Amino acid sequence: MPELPEVDALVGFLRERAVGHAVTGVSVAAISALKTFDPPLTALAGQRLDAASRHGKFIDLEVGELHLVFHLARAGWLRWYEEVPRTLVKPGKSPLALRVRLDDGSGFDLTEAGTKKSLAVYVVRDPAEVPGVARLGPDPMAPDFSLDDFAAILANRRTQVKGLLRDQSVFAGVGNAYSDEILHNARMSPYALAAKLKPDDVERLYHAMRDTLGDAMAAASGKRPDELKDNKRTHMQVHGRTGQPCPVCGDTVREVIFADSTFQYCPTCQTGGKPLADRVLSRLLK
Repeated sequence: MPELPEVDALVGFLRERAVGHAVTGVSVAAISALKTFDPPLTALAGQRLDAASRHGKFIDLEVGELHLVFHLARAGWLRWYEEVPRTLVKPGKSPLALRVRLDDGSGFDLTEAGTKKSLAVYVVRDPAEVPGVARLGPDPMAPDFSLDDFAAILANRRTQVKGLLRDQSVFAGVGNAYSDEILHNARMSPYALAAKLKPDDVERLYHAMRDTLGDAMAAASGKRPDELKDNKRTHMQVHGRTGQPCPVCGDTVREVIFADSTFQYCPTCQTGGKPLADRVLSRLLK
């Protein structure tokens, strides 16, 4: 799933390559991906793409007086073409969800792998009309997002920090992968309760979040869409590296499996050397 650093890089790419061009055609292949009907998708044709921006994991393309907003979900991606294929877009079982063509012949597809489809596309007059955007919490990389702001959010929340970091209504843009990396950087257990963190812990977690995301944004910046997935995997310290040695201490990276997700961590760096039980509400195994 693309998270804040990759989405930010995609926005930067579209800002450089697509902004300033007119949309000459938009075709939908996965009807279920289109979540709005007024304004119609056809209203984008003939309009200039004026700006690209990000709201958490949502990409917002300003097209004339409208906004094409999309969320790539778990298995979605953006595929860029210097010359968009001329093949007719037809609804069906292919990964293609949406195709956008620009006035110089370039454009992009939104695709989604797998059978569980969650990619979402909206055409709205204001991004705040998108429910997911309206619910977003603060952007953790905003210049004015301070340690005091972070501490106020964590205070009195009897929630595990792993889940809190992933909650889009709390922090916009952080997902499963980068929450693993942030907690490893902070040397903190995923099961630690936010309300029980000491001030030094809160400060360490805040800086780990900003540093981890900042480094990932810098590494992703300037990359083409087809380079971003490998770039993300290359820079992971623990996420997706179950069974491999931790690059910090050499211990074996462990995994916790839930019904619909997993997370990875280093016992030595994060849990005092103790493995975590494979249950959502479990404590450290004794």
